[in-house]
Amino acid sequence: MSQLLVALLLLVNLNMFATSRVDSLIRSVGVQGLLMVCLAALYPEGGFSWGGWVFLAVTGFIKAIVLPTVMLRALRSVGIRRELEPMIGYRKSLFIGLIAVGFSLWVSMNLPLPVGVEEPMVLTVAILSMIAGLFLVISRKKAISQAIGYLAMENGIYVLGPALSIHNPLIVEAGVLLDLFVGVFVMGVIILHIRREFNHIDVDRLSELKD
Repeated sequence: MSQLLVALLLLVNLNMFATSRVDSLIRSVGVQGLLMVCLAALYPEGGFSWGGWVFLAVTGFIKAIVLPTVMLRALRSVGIRRELEPMIGYRKSLFIGLIAVGFSLWVSMNLPLPVGVEEPMVLTVAILSMIAGLFLVISRKKAISQAIGYLAMENGIYVLGPALSIHNPLIVEAGVLLDLFVGVFVMGVIILHIRREFNHIDVDRLSELKD
């Protein structure tokens, strides 16, 4: 089961590198979050309590439904469908994504792992998700695409606990998720204000503002 989830996550992350459609990017990060939660559920250290399972269910609901819904509403409000002029073209982005897969695999195979870690590929997809998110933040001009990058990075961080067999990571993950939840709403407000004032959401054009 874990191998199937890892394979799906690899495909989802590669799609995030290559797609120009912002709505597809939002749906991809929602699927990524759901798969990460399912992956985390396969590695309970000593078994989850009922509270742990409730937290996983709430986390999956927020990652797969609430946050993508917020981002899709923001997308409809600003009226964009594609990122037409990214800083790095989509063919090059896909090539970088393939390099990122190889790098993530190399790190997971060579990093000294704690005793009991039997699935280094889980660490691979965690690292790849963080790289994909950072790449979106750096290479995309639309503020909403950059916000999606932060979501992808958080998804990678979320699964690091189970990947490294960290004991009781749920409290830390809850704090990260709360910060992310607030951050996405703030980002949505910022995006709408940028659109209202400047009639676009290309963050690189904000550097042209003068007194």
